[in-house]
Amino acid sequence: MKICVTARGANLDSEVDPRFGRCRYFIIVDTDSMEFEVVENLYAGLSGGAGIQSGQLVSEKQVSAVLTGNIGPNAFETLNEAEIDVITGVGGTVKEAIQSLKNGASKPIKGPTVRSKSGLS
Repeated sequence: MKICVTARGANLDSEVDPRFGRCRYFIIVDTDSMEFEVVENLYAGLSGGAGIQSGQLVSEKQVSAVLTGNIGPNAFETLNEAEIDVITGVGGTVKEAIQSLKNGASKPIKGPTVRSKSGLS
């Protein structure tokens, strides 16, 4: 399965970034082989639209799920339209988040977890 994890650093030992649209990196991981691609989030600094742009970027990577701390309404809708599962409340390292998913401890959500523009601090 190919997934995306929001991250503060550029490897599997990096901490999960609690923000989707304004995370520093997206780590795209094949959960079977653990091969990964690091994608810098060029939209993190936008004054508006970061969630939508980030969602579109991730959907282009053809992932089946996103693991993150929180997600706003615009990003959630963008990913939902692309039929990408969103799993929030994720913490620890990217590697730990993936292991939690593999163990069945992580479940997709049905809506956003924060208001629009909440990651702008």
